[in-house]
Amino acid sequence: MTSLNKKQVNHLKKIAHHEKPIFQMGKEGLGQSFLDQVDQALTKRELIKFKVLQNSEEEIREVTAEIAYALDAHVVQVIGHTGVLFRTSHIAKYQKLSAYLKKIK
Repeated sequence: MTSLNKKQVNHLKKIAHHEKPIFQMGKEGLGQSFLDQVDQALTKRELIKFKVLQNSEEEIREVTAEIAYALDAHVVQVIGHTGVLFRTSHIAKYQKLSAYLKKIK
């Protein structure tokens, strides 16, 4: 996967700021079902935001890095208990955001 430049990351942060987290990780932690759900969401949305709840034993930075590595995604931002990930969709009709990012150089 190609890396994102600073302008692209800043644009993704700006978009993610207005989004609400679509997943919450609780005390069950990072499991295969959570990864599968995030994978499906990244395919359809390309940019997702998730939250690690306080009752979780997981550290947000570690979890975000593990998910990004497992799903071949980019860590856009980690702030507080919230992580933001981006991955270009492999389905053409869902590649709206990645097509726009290609224009940003």
